[in-house]
Amino acid sequence: MINRELIRIKIVQLTYAYYQNGNRNIDVAEKELLFSLSKAYHLYHYLLALVVAVSKEARKHYDVEVARANRENTAMPSSKFVDNKFAIQLEANQQLCDFISTQKQTWDDDIEFVRKLYSQIVQSRIYTDYMSSDDSSYEADRELWRKLYKTFIMENEELDALLEEKSLYWNDDKEIVDTFVLKTIKRFDPANDDKQELLPEYKDDEDKDFARKLFRSTILNADKYQHYMSETSRNWDFSRLAYMDVVIMQIAIAEMLTFANIPINVTINEYVDLAKVYSTPKSAGYINGMLDTIARHLINTGVLLKPISDNKK
Repeated sequence: MINRELIRIKIVQLTYAYYQNGNRNIDVAEKELLFSLSKAYHLYHYLLALVVAVSKEARKHYDVEVARANRENTAMPSSKFVDNKFAIQLEANQQLCDFISTQKQTWDDDIEFVRKLYSQIVQSRIYTDYMSSDDSSYEADRELWRKLYKTFIMENEELDALLEEKSLYWNDDKEIVDTFVLKTIKRFDPANDDKQELLPEYKDDEDKDFARKLFRSTILNADKYQHYMSETSRNWDFSRLAYMDVVIMQIAIAEMLTFANIPINVTINEYVDLAKVYSTPKSAGYINGMLDTIARHLINTGVLLKPISDNKK
């Protein structure tokens, strides 16, 4: 689940923090990096558990309505939402249950938020259309939760604030983690019952090594990489560069020189996009030009042994 986009974001954050911290210990900083990545995986499970929490809240409301109907001799409420096949399968998922059982945080601690979210859902057109539909297939049940997640969980400022209070590490993680939750919903298959596999923490050992190698290369070769910046910045006002820009370019140079299988233009584009989020409005264009110039200089001097395309941002 932890992909290279998320790894790059964390390394930008942790490298910047490393230089701001007076006690510079690379081993401690590396542990912090890996811990922050593991917290993103925790968030992935926590958001899946929110679907379960809303379903449990729905069951409580349904039980109350059934009791009322029996007491008042009125029509029984529809059980379609509480019998949603995808939600039931997710609630029983062994991996999710095992993970949540080891965590102190549960959605029971924020039951008022869960109740409010449930109320918003039942008042929505998505819910109304689902309840009135004759389609009782697993696919329709799974699609309902995909729509509900995109509408009420992805874009939810109250949820964002709540998650930020629980963990500072989750501040910038949710947007990426949301995409993996949606991917997981789409992957669920009723044939797998409670043994449906969730996404692994890392796709493979190579991605975990990518995080370690990139961070260490960035820190241990900082002087060399900053020298490359200064010696190729004659046409750029290097002295006015924001400190975050230096950090971003330092990491980009580390990636270009450390990972032979990643195309130069992929690296440049990734860090230009990060500059748009983490630095000044003018930084992206500046970093784009600087990294292109640095890459061509390193190729011409035999330091960088891979080609660069002219199709850059």
